[in-house]
Amino acid sequence: MTEALVAPAPVGDIVLSLTGVTKRFGAVQALSDVHLDVRAGEVVALVGDNGAGKSTLVKVISGVYTPDEGSITFAGRQITVGGPSEAQALGIATVFQDLALCDNLDVVANLFLGQEKTSGPFIDEVAMEKESWRLLRTLSAKIPSVRIPIASLSGGQRQTVAIARSLVGSPKIVMLDEPTAALGVAQTAEVLNLIERLRETGLGVILISHNMADVQAVADRIVVLRLGKNAAEFKVEDATTAELVAAITGASDNVVAARASRGPTPTTDGGHHG
Repeated sequence: MTEALVAPAPVGDIVLSLTGVTKRFGAVQALSDVHLDVRAGEVVALVGDNGAGKSTLVKVISGVYTPDEGSITFAGRQITVGGPSEAQALGIATVFQDLALCDNLDVVANLFLGQEKTSGPFIDEVAMEKESWRLLRTLSAKIPSVRIPIASLSGGQRQTVAIARSLVGSPKIVMLDEPTAALGVAQTAEVLNLIERLRETGLGVILISHNMADVQAVADRIVVLRLGKNAAEFKVEDATTAELVAAITGASDNVVAARASRGPTPTTDGGHHG
């Protein structure tokens, strides 16, 4: 057990690198020659329309799927991820959209579910409670007690617990799948602060989101997937919302961009209708 979260790699070093990753499901080409680098202390946003390949790519990185072609390099060595538990053991943590929390159990039980600490033949509740508070402090989390059931927490607090649980194994990479979906404004701000804290501890963060405001608020780089391929990559300070939408949709002449560029649309019949 690590007593403190330390930077797993020097900030700026590439921790995870995907090269030429391809995945097919029968006749469906879900991913085609995808490249992705994630550095320590960096938030990389993965964006794209529905069906762009984001979820498939996350499942390849987290060991749910095995790529048909391509290579994954992690912490400087090429790896084959044999399953989610193997990914977690390597140091790749994933917080899926459904969070997979048990409402009837308290925060401590959820954080250590399946990886409980023991002292001899007994579960060491004291050690787990102490570690729970340490993890939550690391995230500057606002949880009133680690002994209250998950059912009594807000959506933002639940997301906090799920993110804290991903840190139990001292990972190098944390992937967050739509972490602010269905959250209110205040809870969204809380989760975005957590993402900043993850970056500050030296972790590489992959953020999957449809929310461009969230992405532009916390990401360092934005990688756009379209139809299973790399479509564009931006440094966040260089990307306008219009450019992102154009890259995601594959059309710089989409309706929104076209309307913005030409100004108000004149009516063709003098403004009179029917």
